[in-house]
Amino acid sequence: MLYGFLSCAQSELHTNKIARNGTRISDTARDTMAGGRAAPSTLNPAASFVLAVTPPTPVVCTGSPEEIGRCQGDQLADKVRASQTMLDQLEAFRLAKPFGLPFFLYRWLARRKAGSVWRGPLGARTPAMAARIRGIADGASARHDELQLLNLMEPILSDLRDFLRTGPPGAGCSAVAVRGSRSEGGRSVMVRNFDYLPLVQPFYALRELRPTSGYRALEFTVAQLAGAVDGINEKGLAITNNYAYVTDTGDPSATLTMATSMALAECATVTEAEGFLASQKIWGGGILMVADATGDIASLEISNTKRATHRPGDGEDLLLHTNRFREGPMRAVEIAGDAHYNDRAPTALRGLRIHDSSDSREAQLRRLLSGSNALSLDDLHRVMSDHGPGGQPSLDSVCMHSDYWSTTACVHLLPVERKVRVAFNSACEAEFVEFAL
Repeated sequence: MLYGFLSCAQSELHTNKIARNGTRISDTARDTMAGGRAAPSTLNPAASFVLAVTPPTPVVCTGSPEEIGRCQGDQLADKVRASQTMLDQLEAFRLAKPFGLPFFLYRWLARRKAGSVWRGPLGARTPAMAARIRGIADGASARHDELQLLNLMEPILSDLRDFLRTGPPGAGCSAVAVRGSRSEGGRSVMVRNFDYLPLVQPFYALRELRPTSGYRALEFTVAQLAGAVDGINEKGLAITNNYAYVTDTGDPSATLTMATSMALAECATVTEAEGFLASQKIWGGGILMVADATGDIASLEISNTKRATHRPGDGEDLLLHTNRFREGPMRAVEIAGDAHYNDRAPTALRGLRIHDSSDSREAQLRRLLSGSNALSLDDLHRVMSDHGPGGQPSLDSVCMHSDYWSTTACVHLLPVERKVRVAFNSACEAEFVEFAL
């Protein structure tokens, strides 16, 4: 899909190394932040600086969608402007560049295409998100078309079929929800590891939304995104967002992160969120774990064309998922079980079976959570920090460490208390900060 979307195969640009506490941003970032447009040839690792991973601190955004975006852009301006060069270092994006096409022209074509998509049906279908993106760009003094492109990378990178022997690629993420007999105190609790590229980690942000219309919410997001990765609203509805990897296609519409933020603004319960998301056109594939203050929990399985809901069995008070669908209709549009990455995939993934990590993490979670005992937050955190039977962290462990994806953030959501606990690092090293609505 990336090849088709950008009319774009392989770039030879240098991949900057990731620092332990930050990511290297090339000197192109300085030119972009100053309003210039440096040629890709200026990507010089020796001239890079480090954008540090900062502790979670909510930015408070109030008003209309555009006002909220402007507030976000203004308060996160350094991160937003630096994010404009993130794609230059993203291997999956560089691999899609047609051979012989200058990188500056490739980037220009990508921005141009993104702008046209937002001016077309996507902007019409998601006017509030389009306005929020305009606001983020204006608030950060960033390019509109660059922010529009960055907000489209989510569905594009979840459908890179050109990189695979069959089907699109997968990132990680593991989520668990407990209630009743499996939860200490009986209340509903959700915990989630966000397994993603360390390159993106310095751009993570926590946002408190106080919209003119809709519920207040605390959301884990990325500085340049209009949508939310995870969140909880004032009514106690909590949502986490895991990627899934689908073979069906759809027209440009709300991404999963956009749909997550929209649901938090509109819905108070799991049932309301289920109905709301079923009514929306969504671009991409994913599994949203949802919980509310009444104790209802569910996994909402989503593709471009299908929806299904998976709930705990009768008498069960625990739910978990990684990146695999459970419901039969959704399995029909999930990437094949024997799909492998080919030699056009990012280097660290080539030859791997796509579902290996998801299947391994799910098996580990089921082993660790077997039994009937009530689980405290500390118990759940120990589960999410697990490094596998041998104690050696890898791409296949619940707390993921690898040459490509790693656990880069951890989120605990407490619907009854309307609280979120967040750490922008791996589960095994997490130092949580707690916030309440």
